[in-house]
Amino acid sequence: MKVVQFRYGVDNLGYLLHGDEFALAIDGGAAEEIMNYLSSNGLKLKFVTNTHSHRDHTCGNSELLRLSGAELINGEDLGRTTKIELEGESIRVMHTPGHTADSVCFSCGNVLIAGDTLFNGKVGRCFTGDFRGFFQSIKRILALPVSTVLYAGHDYVLEYLDTAAKLEPDDTFIGNYRERYNPDLVRATLEEEIRVDPFLRFNEPEIVNMLKDKGLPVGTEFDRFRSIMSLM
Repeated sequence: MKVVQFRYGVDNLGYLLHGDEFALAIDGGAAEEIMNYLSSNGLKLKFVTNTHSHRDHTCGNSELLRLSGAELINGEDLGRTTKIELEGESIRVMHTPGHTADSVCFSCGNVLIAGDTLFNGKVGRCFTGDFRGFFQSIKRILALPVSTVLYAGHDYVLEYLDTAAKLEPDDTFIGNYRERYNPDLVRATLEEEIRVDPFLRFNEPEIVNMLKDKGLPVGTEFDRFRSIMSLM
């Protein structure tokens, strides 16, 4: 299954997953560009869906549906399923509430379309206030193979690397990550994300000591996650 990234708005990122004949659009705000790609590659759009229901992610749905005749898989539909079948391959629907109650990620092969649950460079914001649920969502992602390639819902990379550098000024990997950043194709492996993102390393001694120095709770794994999230 091939993944194609489309940039739209200021920093939004949308995607197509496709095989030889059919495609799935995820957060397809770049509707015109997506339709042009489909036409140029002899593909038919079969499904339109979203990582969550925020308007900046769903804004292309109506146009894609109008132009393609595809089927919409809405948030309610996603809540009732664990996979989407496309050309004989299963795209796993991972329920990852936290950023929103209906947030999902899509996993296919070594690819994860993470929406606003996990960005390249930093964990997403927990707008629901359900930090325990968000903690479980992040743990679910961390259980994936470290070779998984993460594609996020926005390009906030440079801003979030600055955040990481403020928390860990001596971390030389942040500079290496910054040098590899490509605004034309924003992605990184989960291994790279764990290495650069202190919000994913809440169990590491260096992070625990930093949290202790700030007088934040570190007694349990959830305490450590909640404490590091308070530093956003």
